[in-house]
Amino acid sequence: MEFQETSLKGAYLIIPQVFQDERGFFLENYSKKKFQEAGIEADFVQDNHSLSVMKGVLRGLHFQNPEDVQAKLVRVTKGAVYDVIVDLRKDSPTFGKWEGFELSAKNFDMLFVPRGFAHGFVTLEDYTEFEYKCDNFYNPKNESGIIWNDPDLDINWPIENPILSEKDKKQQFFRDFNSPF
Repeated sequence: MEFQETSLKGAYLIIPQVFQDERGFFLENYSKKKFQEAGIEADFVQDNHSLSVMKGVLRGLHFQNPEDVQAKLVRVTKGAVYDVIVDLRKDSPTFGKWEGFELSAKNFDMLFVPRGFAHGFVTLEDYTEFEYKCDNFYNPKNESGIIWNDPDLDINWPIENPILSEKDKKQQFFRDFNSPF
């Protein structure tokens, strides 16, 4: 596994070693030992899996408030996404900055999203499956988010009219967000 630190401190793009032949492939997508050696401390307690049937489904930008804050290890098992993280840590030099990555079943790349970040993705292909590990349990009472097209964040999404949930259409603006992180 290769761990590449992103421009946002604590977030890593992870490139696994993939063994492929005519039968298919094998990869190690998580090793607590290797993550610790890379300086990533996360005790994952929950795995999630989503299917987005159509290209253009945008989920996010989501985060859990401090009582249930989560770090995540995200990957695509089928299809492709443009994955975005936003640093919400008010004392961070990259507070309010974002970075995006293409994750796909073809490139096998994964992303470690630290606690105190908002996270979202848009599907680039129909029938995209997305899996992620969390180091804390989901609590609907502590979920929150930032609107996907926030003018202050100015995220360069590869889509103009995404397919959104009703909840994601009504997320707060970054300027109205008072960071608890």
